[in-house]
Parts: sequence; structure tokens; C-alpha cells
Amino acid sequence: MQIDFEKREIQLKVVYYGPALSGKTTNLVAIHRISAPSTCGHLMTLDTRDDRTLFFDLLPMHFETDSGLSITIKVFTVPGQVMHNATRRLVLQGADSVAFIADSQVSETMANRESFLDLKHNLKENGLDIKGMPVVIQFNKRDLPNVRSDAEIDSLTSKGREPVFKAVATRGEGVIETFMGLLRLTWERLDAWHDLEGKFQVSGDRLLESLSRQFSITDREA
Repeated sequence: MQIDFEKREIQLKVVYYGPALSGKTTNLVAIHRISAPSTCGHLMTLDTRDDRTLFFDLLPMHFETDSGLSITIKVFTVPGQVMHNATRRLVLQGADSVAFIADSQVSETMANRESFLDLKHNLKENGLDIKGMPVVIQFNKRDLPNVRSDAEIDSLTSKGREPVFKAVATRGEGVIETFMGLLRLTWERLDAWHDLEGKFQVSGDRLLESLSRQFSITDREA
């Protein structure tokens, strides 16, 4: 995170992590589509021949709150393939929070587990502890057959500390909920560390309300 108290500017780095083809890029595409044009930069994507993310996707976003606070959010994804571990570790450097995108299909349970362990390892390699990192989990692809049941996911949610969201990213369902949930967690953690509310005179609720107005509700419900 970068803070300029004089200019009332905050810059955040958010990383979408998860196994290959779980829907990380699809989430960013949906966020880009739903966002107000004035807040969103170009979505930069580098793909391999089989349409998988090779390096990373970057979606820069810029918000002006009602209180005059300027927030820039750089949203990255990482490649899920095992061979690109060095890239994942590099992209995690300086991350303020992480959205872990899991594939809901039962057949991908082991891939989800291995990717989450990989996340913990790469955070540690960057001098970060997952217990101190704002993290949310999204179970994507809820529209496919042979997915983990809602009851099973609810059971996992009750046992973990991370907020869990269900999504169909290809339809934009659960995408903004995941993103805003992550921003809430990020703000709460950074506020506890830096007293952002006291220094910028803006509450987390007012901030998130201001940011949420930058998304097209009509588009989300279409």
C-alpha cells in the first residue's frame, strides 16, 4: 500500500489467486464490464496459445470518494499452471489482499487445495503471513454439473476464517460481491494498522458505499 496523506491518496494492490482455469481472469473481465468507464483503465491481458494467462492480468481502477479521498486499486491475476510459480511469487510482492478463486467442480478439489497451499508458501517467501493477510475465497462455476454442494461449502465456511462467496463469473454473479467483500476486509485491516479512518475522516461503510455506486447494478441484474 502507498499512502499520501497530504494529497489524500491511497494506492492498493489486490491479487486474484487460484488454480488454472478457475475463473480469475473471468472475474476481472466482469469487474471491468460492470465498472463505470470513468473509474476503470484498460484490462491488460497476456495469454498463451491455449488461452491461459501466461504472466498476469492487470485492471487499474481509480475512485474518488464523497470525502475527497482518492483510491487507486491495481487488480492482478496470476497464472495457475504449476510451471509459473516464480511469476505467482513475483506478482504477490507488495499485495495488500488476496481473492482466492476456487473451482467448484468436485474433480478440482485437489487442484484447489494445492493452489491454496501454494499461496501460503509464496506469501511466506515474500515475508507475508496468510494469517495477517486479508483473504476471501470465491467458489466459482456454480452453474456446472458435479460441483460441491452449497451445504458442503457452507460447512467449509463455518470452519475457516475467510469470508466465502459463491459465483458464476461468466454471468457476473457473485463477482462484485467478492470484490467488495475483499475491499471491506482490506480496509478494516489497513485501518487497524494505520488509523485510516481517523487520518482521512472517512468510515469504512461510507467508503464502500461510495465505491459501490461505481458499478452498474442494472448490468449486474441483466
